[in-house]
Amino acid sequence: MYRHKVQYYETDKMGITHHSNYIRWMEEARVDFLEKEGWPYQRFEEEGLISPVISVDCRYKKPTTFSDEVDIEVSVLEFNGVKLKIGYLMKVDGTTVCEGESMHCFLDKEGKPVKLSRDFPGFFEMLDQKVEKGT
Repeated sequence: MYRHKVQYYETDKMGITHHSNYIRWMEEARVDFLEKEGWPYQRFEEEGLISPVISVDCRYKKPTTFSDEVDIEVSVLEFNGVKLKIGYLMKVDGTTVCEGESMHCFLDKEGKPVKLSRDFPGFFEMLDQKVEKGT
């Protein structure tokens, strides 16, 4: 889990968090998740891998305000070796404030698709094992 404390500059004139910040927090939480799994973004770049965002979805449930501590749970929702869908569940004191997803693909530095199972088998295995299985 990743924790983000809402900063004053992230709020609007009404005193609530501006909606655009939730997307940034998703990015922070995803980067933190990958780092904890042994794949920090520096490693991606060193190994010639990039992972652009191809779509984002964010559903706001309850506003947050300055100094709220937002706990963000990250999960791998889908992974087929080409595309990765990450889920985000954001809570303050156990109450859901936002849910979201981001979709990513994997490319080399020239922008060509990468076959993760062949070129990055360790990364492929980690993501494949993290996919939430429906029960």
